[in-house]
Amino acid sequence: MPPEPVDLWKSDPFEPEIRDGRIYARGADDDKGQAMIQAKGFETALRTGILNCNVKFILEGEEEIGSPGLEDFCKTHKDMLKADIILVSDTSMVGEETPSLTTGLRGLSYWEIEVTGPNRDLHSGHFGGAVANPINVLCKMIADITDADGRITIPRFYDDVEELSAGEKEMLSKVPFDEDKYKQAIDVKELFGEKGYSTLERNSCRPSFDVCGIWGGYTGEGAKTILPSKAYAKLSCRLVPHQDSDKISELFIHYIRKVAPDYVKVEITHCHGGQAYVCPIDLPAYKAAEKAFAVAFGQPPLAVRRGGSIPIIPTFENVLGIKSVLMGFGLERNAIHSPNESFGVDLFYTGIEAVAEFYREFS
Repeated sequence: MPPEPVDLWKSDPFEPEIRDGRIYARGADDDKGQAMIQAKGFETALRTGILNCNVKFILEGEEEIGSPGLEDFCKTHKDMLKADIILVSDTSMVGEETPSLTTGLRGLSYWEIEVTGPNRDLHSGHFGGAVANPINVLCKMIADITDADGRITIPRFYDDVEELSAGEKEMLSKVPFDEDKYKQAIDVKELFGEKGYSTLERNSCRPSFDVCGIWGGYTGEGAKTILPSKAYAKLSCRLVPHQDSDKISELFIHYIRKVAPDYVKVEITHCHGGQAYVCPIDLPAYKAAEKAFAVAFGQPPLAVRRGGSIPIIPTFENVLGIKSVLMGFGLERNAIHSPNESFGVDLFYTGIEAVAEFYREFS
């Protein structure tokens, strides 16, 4: 992730600094810090003689753009990558006092839209009211993608969405969650999401649509009375198990082209995407991770689905035929993707112990 806005960082984002028991740097949590936990956990298991299995490492730096080269690498090197399980540290926990293992990830589709009206910026006095403003048009199109109940309006979008089972709902109910503290932490008065679902269901087990960025026209200092020629937006959908990223992308592109009025031209680029993933909690490797967390944290972890996406995880399963156990140590307070990203030093050491214990339990 880019470090901007750099002026909000209290230290150089690419020169790690320890302050008040925390490591501050871009990637301190997501995901250089967690990759280092894996490396040091392996080293600890090796030095203490508890490593009784072979280990292969894959390190790649393109996860945030969908790992475009890794799928082909896996297809080319299937024999080299044979394994019983894949262990990944790129997820978060409910809390430092409430350790958890991630049992599911949402999928993703990501697009960029360019809307063009007139062939140049126009004087808003001479042309305003007579020529469509592409920013207005873009805002209307994307605002209509969700309704008043938080439902996505794209036809057939929910065709493959699976409802949570009673067992999964019960597991979710065990997650400690204070909605007032949740709102206070992000400084909002009220929450909003799909009607009929709890906050924890909405942010992990239900699909969502978001405008990730929007721009166009004049944004400099002072006033410039123009009707802009172009408008742009970056948009994403988080998807749930059984929703196919490519299928959703086709539905989205078809929908935008259908609703786009004739007085603008629209170009849509599908930037990247990935499928959702679910890890069965009866896997031997998952059970080993549970025992490892119980030793390192002093209590067994909760099983929790998370709302983020790691597109390569389902690709590992589809191409290599190997399940992944998601043993992550991130926390909400670590501010991933934001200025002053950080990771607690104490938790860093606890994570190392958990990884080493995983090797003991699994082998």
